[in-house]
Amino acid sequence: MPLLVITMVWSGEQRGFAVRTFFENGRSFVATQRAFRLQFNLARHDTVPHRNVIANWVHTFEETGSTLRLRGSGRLKTARTPENLIRVSEAIVQSPTRSARKHSIALGISNRSVRRILHKDLFFHPYKIIIVQELIPLDYENRMNCSQEILNRIHVRSTFFSSDEAHFHLSGAVNKQNFRYWAENNPRQIYERPLHSPKVTVWCAISKFGVIGPYFFEENGQTVTVNAERYVSMLDNFFEPQLEELMEETNMGDIWFQQDGATAHTARVSMTKLRQMFPTHLVSLRGDLRWPARSPDLSICDFFLWGYLKEKVFKHRPHTLEELKDRIREEIGAIPVEMCQNVAENFRNRLHQCIAAGGHHLSDVIFKT
Repeated sequence: MPLLVITMVWSGEQRGFAVRTFFENGRSFVATQRAFRLQFNLARHDTVPHRNVIANWVHTFEETGSTLRLRGSGRLKTARTPENLIRVSEAIVQSPTRSARKHSIALGISNRSVRRILHKDLFFHPYKIIIVQELIPLDYENRMNCSQEILNRIHVRSTFFSSDEAHFHLSGAVNKQNFRYWAENNPRQIYERPLHSPKVTVWCAISKFGVIGPYFFEENGQTVTVNAERYVSMLDNFFEPQLEELMEETNMGDIWFQQDGATAHTARVSMTKLRQMFPTHLVSLRGDLRWPARSPDLSICDFFLWGYLKEKVFKHRPHTLEELKDRIREEIGAIPVEMCQNVAENFRNRLHQCIAAGGHHLSDVIFKT
């Protein structure tokens, strides 16, 4: 059976009463509907004007002085005139970072009309500013030199491990706008949360053959700070056995190991261990090949692994640290080798782009061109 839609036709008297009552009752829709029912002797289940209908009458009255929209020659004029298009265009060119709301105030045009002109007439889009790590002049040369050395010295058939740590925090936030407690009286309920959200510190190393990890820096079930002693212990007891097992299963060729310049990584005891594991094949501050500072856009862990993992892990909304760790293990185990191979290829493409950009930020990558 087709749906029957009934459109109510309201008289001018009813419209005028609703608008007047709306203002007299502090702009309350409910009070207006109740008064409307009493005024026109409507039964309990009879239809009264919907709040959207009342709002439309009020809006029209405020614009035109009538609850009826005029047609033909009396129709409301649009703000999207050729003159206003020119005014908005000139204002945007002069101040492109000013918000549409502030432009509307300055131009005396409604915010809605300004946005319509920007989108539908000028075909503008509100692009977001991109925040990147600041580079100093010395960084440009260091980034270019490192990129060129990696391309020259590390063959495409070699295995390049990128390693790093990251913090994964439990989400302890409550969205107050979406949380309501329905009751007859205010229960005066509050939500307590710790100042610092519980977290785990995760270490991984990724290559075209997959991810070695995760390793959690913790003692007695508690997350601890990464220092040189703990870092070397991880290399001895976790990374080296895992690497040997992976070498038995795959044909890795030459193996290179990359790390950033964190103090725990570059301490004397750490560097001694790494040089023993990767003689002449260490990419690090004071390594065989010097890794440039402030270059997360060149680090596979930074530009791919951590963002990818956090997106996957927090879709499950873990509630405890153990659940969080389980999710991290599951998502790392689910990363296909093909994806790691693609990322390794992308890494070399970024090195070429870094050289072409003179060591500056990779604008083609940032803006996805």
